[in-house]
Amino acid sequence: MQLRKLDSSEHSGTRALWEKVFPEDSKAFLDYYYFIKTRNNQIYVIEEDGAVRSMLQLNPYMLRIGGTQQLCNYIIAVATEEAYRKRGYMGRLLKASMMDMYKLKQPFTFLMPAAEAIYRPYDFRFVYAQIQEESCGEPGSMSVSMSDAGLSDAGAMAVFFNAHFAAQYQVCAVRDDQYYQTMLFEQQSENGGIKLLKQDGAIAGMFAYAREENTLEIREALYLPGFEAEFQKAVYQMRAEHGVPAKIYAGRENARSRKVPLIMVRILHLETLLASMRAKAGREINCSFAVLDSIITKNSRVWRLKSSGENPDIQVSETEDSEGVLTIDSLTALLFGYQTIDEISREEGVILTPRLKQELGKLEPLRPLYLNEIV
Repeated sequence: MQLRKLDSSEHSGTRALWEKVFPEDSKAFLDYYYFIKTRNNQIYVIEEDGAVRSMLQLNPYMLRIGGTQQLCNYIIAVATEEAYRKRGYMGRLLKASMMDMYKLKQPFTFLMPAAEAIYRPYDFRFVYAQIQEESCGEPGSMSVSMSDAGLSDAGAMAVFFNAHFAAQYQVCAVRDDQYYQTMLFEQQSENGGIKLLKQDGAIAGMFAYAREENTLEIREALYLPGFEAEFQKAVYQMRAEHGVPAKIYAGRENARSRKVPLIMVRILHLETLLASMRAKAGREINCSFAVLDSIITKNSRVWRLKSSGENPDIQVSETEDSEGVLTIDSLTALLFGYQTIDEISREEGVILTPRLKQELGKLEPLRPLYLNEIV
């Protein structure tokens, strides 16, 4: 048994394992993935009996985290050949990749779990619940034009997102020309694309879509105020041939929608993440707490957080005086605003004094998030 990180020239050799473990993925999608995404990703494997038996892939994304931009990796394609399961291979791959990312001072890694229970032992926690719904749309004549985006539209799509939506989120992928070009290739590999809704030649809305047999999936419906009705007409028009409601992911919250836990995060280089935090407007923070991390033990320190009224940026240092104790996973849920201070204070291994609770409440949580990437 050998665990190693592949050279990029070896990446295509993992496709056979992907096809075995994820037979639902189409040839067109895998052609896209292994041509585009594996150019700059990292693949960790375990080889045994002369072949790749287990793998984990890291796809890099530049994320906007608070007021910073930092490179983080999205963990995907965690897979082990059936005959080689129950040997701890996944855990070894996770730990090896996490330690390498820690050395690069990456603040966290994220994934979309097949099941929460698989990743909780490695201190991953849910941080993002996606708005999902099914909709038949609304009939009517559209007052905007609807067309499929081409590669030349990528820049305009990036401008549209950054001008009207980026500021709403504390954590999201940095959207530039390349981001939307890659998204377009991905959607086309799923028998779809990106629709643009335009008024007087300017983008008023856009959404990604994919078709699979008798279903229509729509992702990231982004439109300006006043264009909800036009989006609903677009849905009605596109799903007419299917006869079933469209599945809409990362749309607008409404009476029909529900929030589904989607993305889990594992803190890697804690100091880097803490330094990305800010105090709430007009608040000053000065507190210290111990962190327990049994996997990345260098995170197990007593940390001091301090800010001033003039500068909301958090100054991070090590100290010896602790006012409480947090586990790395409970801290994750707190920093990303997925759980309240009172909720995590009841978790095993967490000790918070009343003063520490008050001080931690002055942190601006890293939410809302907008992490809807598939691969």
